[in-house]
Amino acid sequence: MKTQSHLSLFGIGPLFTAMSALLTLAACLLDRQSWIARLAFPFTTLALKIISLACLVIALVLWISAVFVQKIDRNILDNKLVTIGAYAWVRNPIYSAIMLIMWAILFWRGNLYLLLLCPVYPLVMTFLLKRTEEKWLSERYGQAYHDYCQQVHRCFPWFPRTKNHCASSRNP
Repeated sequence: MKTQSHLSLFGIGPLFTAMSALLTLAACLLDRQSWIARLAFPFTTLALKIISLACLVIALVLWISAVFVQKIDRNILDNKLVTIGAYAWVRNPIYSAIMLIMWAILFWRGNLYLLLLCPVYPLVMTFLLKRTEEKWLSERYGQAYHDYCQQVHRCFPWFPRTKNHCASSRNP
């Protein structure tokens, strides 16, 4: 892997966002045009709308925390491994926010068949991250990054696996 002074500011973001958006748009257009079967039950409509809104709220919280509170762009340029705030809940909060927005759109459509796409987003995210950013981070931060990976999930926001897992941003 090429040695660079810091991780790319955008990383796989543009590629992951474009792929996710195109897949979601295609699914919604196919659903709207009735080119795919529709599976919906009246009793699921409200639940799917609530789940959709929850996904949007979580996505917004993750994105705001990563971009504005943790100031990830500044930390990338300063070569700091950020493990607090949204990064204590999920290793890739911005990508996870994108994934949750796509999920929200699919849930909002109300076609249960569209939900079959939900596992595709974390699989694509994992595929892209393992071959790019995670390699660089592993080389740069070594054991600190490996410990962080053991404590915080790559795609899905959740509570850290240990209470005192990471107290602050780390320098190399």
